[in-house]
Amino acid sequence: MSAVGVGSRFTDELKAAVADQWQRLVNHQFTVELADGTLDPKVLSKYLIQDHRFLDSFVVLLASMVASCRTLEDRIPGCQFLAVITGKENTYFERSFEKLGVTQEERLVIPNDEVTSKFIELMRSVAKDGSLGEKLAILCVCEWSYLSWAEVKTVAATDFLHTEWIDLHKGSYFAGVVEYLRGLLDREAALVSEKEREAFKQRFVEAVQLEEDFFDNSYK
Repeated sequence: MSAVGVGSRFTDELKAAVADQWQRLVNHQFTVELADGTLDPKVLSKYLIQDHRFLDSFVVLLASMVASCRTLEDRIPGCQFLAVITGKENTYFERSFEKLGVTQEERLVIPNDEVTSKFIELMRSVAKDGSLGEKLAILCVCEWSYLSWAEVKTVAATDFLHTEWIDLHKGSYFAGVVEYLRGLLDREAALVSEKEREAFKQRFVEAVQLEEDFFDNSYK
């Protein structure tokens, strides 16, 4: 992959490298049924239980990225986003589990699915040993892929279980978070070697595959 050139963003190159898979995420059965309100509660319950399992690891990765940033100015938006994840988003999970009748015991005893464990391992290992660019590559996938489907859906659903999860992943604030992460990754790519950029790409591709596998897993 070449360095960022005039009129070309590194993050656009990353997305273009997985264009077909990205579209499968945007048009996935899960996102379609979530938006139109037809998602089976059992599918949603499984998805939310497994998704909440790696929320802590996501927070660790995001906090690690913030700690790795080059300046205070770069850190501040990440700190603010941490508050959203541990506030509004975590509260959504708790309210949803109550509405769906998922007990605390179930949340504790249901094992991690394989894809969940792989996502946790990726986030934890990169948080511990990865470069700033690798951390940003994974975070970009997690947030940008969700913005990509959430912002284009026509929402017919009325239950907060569906609408709030979509609303958390679209709108001017969330789009700003995605732009913040992309901007940092674009800049980082311009500062490092081709070998390091390839490492960023590898993490991006890994994360996209896990996102698709995670949606698929909700129906198994």
